[in-house]
Amino acid sequence: MAQKAAAVAVDFSRIYTSLGLGKETIASLQAFRKRHADAQRLSNHYANQPTTVDFAHYRNVLKNKAVVDEAEKILKDFKPVTYDVSAHIKAIETFEAKAVAKAKETEQKIDVELKELQATLANIEDARPFDQLTTEDVAKAHPRILEAVETMMKKGKFTVPGYKEKFGDLNVM
Repeated sequence: MAQKAAAVAVDFSRIYTSLGLGKETIASLQAFRKRHADAQRLSNHYANQPTTVDFAHYRNVLKNKAVVDEAEKILKDFKPVTYDVSAHIKAIETFEAKAVAKAKETEQKIDVELKELQATLANIEDARPFDQLTTEDVAKAHPRILEAVETMMKKGKFTVPGYKEKFGDLNVM
């Protein structure tokens, strides 16, 4: 009963969006949930069915009483086969442990990435507007730009490599 209450309390749509799962993963999870719900429904349906056979009723209805006697004998002699599922359970537990470890590792990576993104966002919000920047500010931020400009000044070459290929040549003559 507690499992059912817990399953009802889980908001899967919020989980799908908050974890940022892919479409295929969400579809697989939804298909699994549907199969699980169908299996639970069938299990509950068959658990409520009677498990005894009224052989006296069949003896009264059928003329051939030997068939009923043979069916009763077969049912009494029936022993269900037991399977050792411990290997499967161990494999599932191993898979579960790996999945949990991978999820924790992913959680740590996401936390680090979130911190980096928050720092970047704070940096963007605290940055001066572009129109207030000076060339000294740009040179301090990226010294390579200053070096490239100085080199171009020394050589007397004032074209940026790749500019014409990307934007074309606007010279009329």
